Amino acid sequence: MSWINQGEALDIFGLDGFEERTFFRVLEIVGEDGEEIIADIQDCLFQRYDFEHTDINLDWTSLILYGDKSKLGKYGYSRDHRPDKKQVTVGVSELASPINVPIGLTVKRGNVHDSKHFVDTYQQVKGKLMPGSLVVFDKGAHSEENIGLVLADKMKYLTAKKLNKSDDKRIKEFDKEKAELIDAEKGI
Repeated sequence: MSWINQGEALDIFGLDGFEERTFFRVLEIVGEDGEEIIADIQDCLFQRYDFEHTDINLDWTSLILYGDKSKLGKYGYSRDHRPDKKQVTVGVSELASPINVPIGLTVKRGNVHDSKHFVDTYQQVKGKLMPGSLVVFDKGAHSEENIGLVLADKMKYLTAKKLNKSDDKRIKEFDKEKAELIDAEKGI
């Protein structure tokens, strides 16, 4: 907490020093109005800039919590290898390269799987996407339902499929000597 009450930080934001309780109250208010704040930021970005595309990358992670006051804090799959700590999951949306600008942020309970979190993260940004945009997400969010959402909005998608035992067998049998180079530039 002391970092925000340093003279430099206070000067940058034009603030007077304040109590820890005040800081956490502000965070609570921001959290309650988070969707509206994100929508306003999106509106400002899209009004100001004429983005060359609206292809997006979606990804999710978790953050462990050291406190016990967060209602979102739950035990779940810990990417930090800390199953003993409650956590929250965070979804981030960014316009893809070469723009690389974040345009969305969702926060959910710590036990929400990526495939379920996908819906909120995607819904938050889909209204800003041009028809035919490419939605890229990893295999943790891959599901028929999620692909259906993207296709229903006339978007394209790129994701990885979860592998199973039969896929492992096919990969093991793959012979690099018999592989055929189709496109050297793209590495296919």
